Order: sequence, then C-alpha cells, then structure tokens
Amino acid sequence: MQAVTDDRLALFAEMESKYEQKDTEYFVSLLEHPDYVIRTRATCILVDFGGEDKVSYIAKVLKNDENELVRHEAAFSLGQMCYSSTIPSLSDATLNDPSMFVRHEAAIALGVVGSKDAKETLEKALNDPDKPVVESAVIALSNIEFMEKLSKNEKFAKLTGG
Repeated sequence: MQAVTDDRLALFAEMESKYEQKDTEYFVSLLEHPDYVIRTRATCILVDFGGEDKVSYIAKVLKNDENELVRHEAAFSLGQMCYSSTIPSLSDATLNDPSMFVRHEAAIALGVVGSKDAKETLEKALNDPDKPVVESAVIALSNIEFMEKLSKNEKFAKLTGG
C-alpha cells in the first residue's frame, strides 16, 4: 500500500505542474489511469479548467468508468458545469446507472443545472426503487420549479439545488 501511496504522491506533484500549465490533454489522458483516485482528481481538474468542451470527457467518465465513486464525481462535476449539454448524460445516469449512489448524484446535478429539459427524467426517477434517488429527484424538481417561477438570484438557486 505504501508503494501505491508514494506513486500517487509523485503523480500528484506532476499533476500540479501540469495544472499550472492548464494542460488539458494531459488530464484527459489521466481519465484512463488505473488508479481511481487519479481519475477522480483528473475529472475535477478538467471541470476547474472550465469550458463546455470538457463536457464530453466528463460525460464519458460518467457513462463508462468502472468505479462508482468516480462516476459519482463525474455526475457532481457535470452539475457544477451548469451547461444544458450535460443533461443527456445526467439523464441517462439518473435512470440507468447501476449504482444508487450515482443515480442520486445525477438527479441532484440535473436540479443544479436547473433546466426544464430535465423534468421528464426527474419525474421518471420518482419511481426509482431506491428512496435516496426518489428524494433527490424531488429536490431537483423543486429547484427547477423554484428557478422557473420564483428566483431572481441564479447563484442562490444553484446553491439550493443540491
């Protein structure tokens, strides 16, 4: 275990340098790294770089990563990006991911994005067999309704979405 930790720390040092250079391609390549901790960190960094061009990379992680924690982080990250282009990937994960943990986070993320285009998916999620997913769909739908009808403060609405 110590060797894994040492290797990870060495890679983190390299990642810090690449982060300062805003080396998108480097972090995209890390999305395939065998260490789930590295994949999670790469996902977060790509989102931090910003830009809608990163959505397809994070969406691929959400759809295909073997680790539910990494997929969870991808769902969270897509929500934080707040682009309508994230809705198809988040909708698919909300309804189809094998992990309740990921379905819950994808539903919450749809609420953070706050688009009425997510309502149909969230209404379907109200029938999910796992209570946390249903509760997350309720929260997300409430936030979308709040943003549509009441909120004049978009920042506040995003914070209350999940």
